[in-house]
Amino acid sequence: MSHMNTIRPTTLEAIIEAAFACLNADPTTTLAEIAQSAGVGRATLHRHFKGRADLVQALADRALAETAQAAERAAAATSYTQALRRIMRAMIELGDRHWFLAQETTARSDRSAEEHARQRGEFLDLMLSAAKEGAFDQALPQAWVEQVYDHLIHAAWEMVRGKEATVNQAAELAWTTFVGGLRQTSR
Repeated sequence: MSHMNTIRPTTLEAIIEAAFACLNADPTTTLAEIAQSAGVGRATLHRHFKGRADLVQALADRALAETAQAAERAAAATSYTQALRRIMRAMIELGDRHWFLAQETTARSDRSAEEHARQRGEFLDLMLSAAKEGAFDQALPQAWVEQVYDHLIHAAWEMVRGKEATVNQAAELAWTTFVGGLRQTSR
C-alpha cells in the first residue's frame, strides 16, 4: 500500500506565511494571533523570533528579497515598457509581500532600508525609460505615476485574493488601467 506524503511547510515557513497574511489583514495583529494562525504555540514563535520587531524585520528582508528576485526575472524584456508590465504581473503574484513593504512603517534595519532604496531607484529609472518609450505621459509627476502603479498592484492583488480574478486577469486589468489612464490626452 503506497503512502501519500503531505507536504507541510517548515515551522519557520508556516510562521512567516501566517505573519504576512495576518499583518496584511490587520497590522495590529498580536504575536499570539500569528502563532495561532501558523498552528504553533507562542513559545515556538519566540524560538524563531525574539519579538515583534525581529519578526517584522525578517518579513521585510524576505519580502525585499522575493520581490527583487521576481522583478529581476521579469525585467528580462524587449523594452522598458514590457519590463514594467512584466514586473507588475510579478508583483501581483507577490501581492502580500508587495503590500507589506508598502505599508510597513516600523523602522527598518539600515541594511533593508538601503536595499529598499536601491530597488526603488532601479524601478524609478525603469519607469522613466518606459515613459520615454511612450508608455504614459512624461509630464505627469513621477511620484503620482509610482503611486498609481503601486495601488493598481494592490487592487489587482485584492481581486486575486478575493477570487474575483485570476493573476493573469488581474494583471491585464491593472496594466490596461495603468497605460490607458495615464496616456497623454489633448489639453
